[in-house]
Formats: sequence, structure tokens, C-alpha cells
Amino acid sequence: MSKPGRIVITGASSGIGAALALHYAAPGVMLGLTGRDAGRLAAVADACRAKGAGVVADTVDVVDRAALAAWLSAFDDAHPVDLLVANAGISAGSGAAGETEEQSRRIFAVNLDGVLNTVYPLLPRLRARRRGQVALVSSLAGFRGFPGAPAYCASKAAVRVWGESLRPLLAADGVGLSVVCPGFVVSRITDRNDFPMPFLMGAERAARIIADGLAANRARIAFPWPMRVMTWLVAALPPAWTDPLLSRTPRKAAQT
Repeated sequence: MSKPGRIVITGASSGIGAALALHYAAPGVMLGLTGRDAGRLAAVADACRAKGAGVVADTVDVVDRAALAAWLSAFDDAHPVDLLVANAGISAGSGAAGETEEQSRRIFAVNLDGVLNTVYPLLPRLRARRRGQVALVSSLAGFRGFPGAPAYCASKAAVRVWGESLRPLLAADGVGLSVVCPGFVVSRITDRNDFPMPFLMGAERAARIIADGLAANRARIAFPWPMRVMTWLVAALPPAWTDPLLSRTPRKAAQT
């Protein structure tokens, strides 16, 4: 794929989203950034401007379908988008008690509905222009359900399968789509984890891997490879073998 010059990234105030914004920031590049935390988002926007990029940054909730559609349409009217990164996502900590209904519904609203709310407003425009690219940030957790994060795993699985299903349809219209499946990456989500995280990766390195995969128009960008192999192996084995092991995996601490 050609190097993008007009890029939208949701969840850009921290973690992978912020790292991607800084990776792409350069003279001649226009970034549209959204995030939940105004202060952190402003800091990312300022850092991108310092690298020569133009930036439009606003705190738009991906769950607010109408507001996000209006923001995306306005940005695309002024700066026809080359790359759309649906990155915003959340997890939750519930400890041994398990997720509450409220937690589960909020995770699905952000991680799944938020992706749909991000992609659908620009999809007809990308198809009409017969160019551009979409990146959907899923997770290696989307290949197998883990007791410590049922809604997170399920929502990320839905994003992955939806993206993989959509990719051939968009390709026929000249639009690329890649599904990004990271393992543990330093972020506000992993900062809350009080257990060992195998192959934990810095956000800047993750951004480079993602950008390289997008440049190659890879269908699936899954990393790091040892964690990818472990996850796929667990997913391939019969549940009767893996359930006893997974039942002993650590849980994210309960959050109030």
C-alpha cells in the first residue's frame, strides 16, 4: 500500500494509538485523533505537531454513534482519509468474582460497537474513491476465551472475524483491510495487570510492527510470534485439555 498521508486513529491518547500517531507524524501528514482523556490526547497531538504533522484532535466517545459519524465525516470532507485505524478499546478487572453485566456490556459497547461506529461512516467514501485502508485492532486474546476477561476476549474475537470476513469484499473495491492482533503491549490496559505478562512489548515497537504490516497490506498482523504460537496452540487444543489450565490463569484485579 502507498504511504498514508491522511490518517484517523481512535484511542489515540495512549498505548498503541498514541504510538501509531507519533510513528506516522511527519511534515505533510494530517492526523485525526480521538481519545477519552483530553489532557493525554492534547499531549499526543502536540508531540505530533512538533514532528511537523497537522493534527485535528477531539475527545469523541466511540460509543456515541452520531457524534463520531459527524466528526469523521467532517474530517474526511477536509482531508480525504487514506488510513482509518479503529483502535479504541477497554478491558475491566473483576477479580475472582467475574465480570458484572454492566462491565460486560460496556466492554462490548466500546470494543465492538465502537469499531462499527468508527468504520461505517467512512466505508462508503473509501469504496467510492476506490482507495484507502482500514486497520481493526483486535487481540491475540480474540483466538481463545480466557476466564479472566470473557467480554474482552469475545469482543476482540468478533472484531477479528468481522474484519477477516470484510477484507475480500473491500479488496474488490480497491480498499485494504488488516486485522491487528497484538499480545501484551504496554498501555493503560496492561498497566492495571498485577500478574506476569509474557513477552510484554513497548508501544513504540508495536507501532512499527503494525505500520510495516499495513504497508504490506497483510490480512492479519499478529505479534509477538512466541505469544502468537502459544495462543494458537491453546485455541487448537480440545477444551477438555485446556480448561483446567486456563481456570488457573491470573485475573485482573477488581476495579471499582
